[in-house]
Amino acid sequence: VYNSTTGKIWMDRNLGASQVATSSTDAAAYGDLYQWGRAADGHESRTSGTTATLSTTDTPGHGDFITNGSSPYDWRNPQNDNLWQGVSGTNNPCPSGYRLPTEAEWDAERTSWSSNNAAGAFASPLKLPVAGYRSRSSGSLYGVGSYGFYWSSTVSGTNASYLDFDSSNATMLSNGRAFGFSVRCLKD
Repeated sequence: VYNSTTGKIWMDRNLGASQVATSSTDAAAYGDLYQWGRAADGHESRTSGTTATLSTTDTPGHGDFITNGSSPYDWRNPQNDNLWQGVSGTNNPCPSGYRLPTEAEWDAERTSWSSNNAAGAFASPLKLPVAGYRSRSSGSLYGVGSYGFYWSSTVSGTNASYLDFDSSNATMLSNGRAFGFSVRCLKD
């Protein structure tokens, strides 16, 4: 899909979604929930198992969601800031020719919406649903049908930046990389 305001071309649905969203709470459009910097290895499934054993490499070698309840809240130890950057970025889960958007690219999308909230996110060309998220400490699902959390490729200290929206507001924030958030790919 094309946003004429930003001039960017995006995938028409979240990674793992079976269809374009027909409403902001369309469960078939929610898609998968990725930990920041991880490839599509099975962990992104909303029903994948969990493990508290942190990975020492960029590819853990299993499909479990890695939980971490202590700072810096990452699935990987030591942290690697050089994941998900650009089309050829390490662990880029997007199809060929697509990549994770930067924080600035997400912010430009957000400011093009008709309203700065979940209604504006769905009314936009991207039709972003409120897919919720997976807890970094338990792997449990939260906010499904109420909140949208979309990773960017941008690192922010020990965290990573993401787009956050609900019924009242939309903003760019940063948080621990062990969270499971939605991914929407941008054409390079």
